[in-house]
Amino acid sequence: MRMRTFRLVVLILAAASLVSAEDRRMLRPEELGSRPVEIAADRLLADSVKNSVTFEGNVVAKQEDVTLFSDRLFAEYSSASGAVEKIVADGNVRVIQADREARAAHAVFYNLEQRIVLTGGADVIQGGNTLKGETATIYLRENRSVVSGGEGGRVKAIIQPKGQTEKKEKGGR
Repeated sequence: MRMRTFRLVVLILAAASLVSAEDRRMLRPEELGSRPVEIAADRLLADSVKNSVTFEGNVVAKQEDVTLFSDRLFAEYSSASGAVEKIVADGNVRVIQADREARAAHAVFYNLEQRIVLTGGADVIQGGNTLKGETATIYLRENRSVVSGGEGGRVKAIIQPKGQTEKKEKGGR
């Protein structure tokens, strides 16, 4: 039973594709799960009856150029195909891809759509530019993000002039 659970976890991890935006555009949805994913956590709980796996404590999921950090990660998969349908990350969620970083309290990754929705005070930082709102949606295939302020809220953006971040990094003003 333990070996079956381990294989199930490996299949789920591989199906939780966090591949680069360029690769995402070229792959069909059923191919997105073929990339290896490395996940480390303090605990793993597998539930074959509910077709789910939960990782708890200092979760780090890494695949190619994307890394996801959270306190807890819950994955639901199809019993028929074994493909991950949805991953839910809670607590101190941080997603890093190249020079883009997103943070929030909660995130949901929709595997077949290759879309991550971050809620609970979302920040997206890229190349020195910052977007803040209640919700951020990252479309991994298209390499784009949409940030909304929530009900009655507003979005805040800080956009750096081109070249300013390089000057700051080199010690300039």
